[in-house]
Amino acid sequence: MDTAAHARSFGSAAAQYARARPGYPDDAVGFLVPPAARRVLDLGAGTGKLTASLVARGLDVLAVEPSTRMLAQLRAALPGVEAREGTAEATGLPDASVDAVVVAQAWHWVDPERAVPEVARVLRPGGALGLVWNVRDDSVGWVRELWALARLGREGEQEQQMDAPAALAAPFGPLERFETAHVHVTDRAGVLDLIASRSYVIVLPEDERARLLAAAADLLEHHPALRGREEVAVPYRTLCARSRRG
Repeated sequence: MDTAAHARSFGSAAAQYARARPGYPDDAVGFLVPPAARRVLDLGAGTGKLTASLVARGLDVLAVEPSTRMLAQLRAALPGVEAREGTAEATGLPDASVDAVVVAQAWHWVDPERAVPEVARVLRPGGALGLVWNVRDDSVGWVRELWALARLGREGEQEQQMDAPAALAAPFGPLERFETAHVHVTDRAGVLDLIASRSYVIVLPEDERARLLAAAADLLEHHPALRGREEVAVPYRTLCARSRRG
């Protein structure tokens, strides 16, 4: 897999990503951000799924995102948030300028040898780095069947990376972990957008992507667990990790 190409692909599906991707449960957000934090960097903020939860907590939020099209979606949804282009390896922020850094659904795309020192640089002493992923609960039959169809054998290794590393390099301390569950309620069109916003689907040739989405639509319409339903409840496990800057 061309990891760089997959990481760059999200901009072309930014609108689908904004419509379809789930947010993050309150207990996960509470775990990620220390109680004393006021200025928080949402790094790799995408279309603002986690940013919105941080703003709702009354935090002073700065969003940094490398994709201009993803950033445009964030700015449209959250016009009061300071948002700028940047990467985990080069945020463009001053030294010791934030109390916490959170990274949602993106740490597996970064170069940790460069990102860890950069995050440590912008954090104030004692500040925290929080990592979070929403991972579909494939123990539910129709979810497992649908995404097995969508992956077409391409994506298993990539999704296995959607969890925190065993440890972070100095100056970060041990990782604390937290897992919770939540349900994203959408409709069949929303589930198709979820699939269409995955990098391994975005990079497919147009005709192959159309066939995949047609097959997924057919499964959603006829699967016994979903037949006749207007709403579709997509179950997730939310995996969190945090570490303090020493």
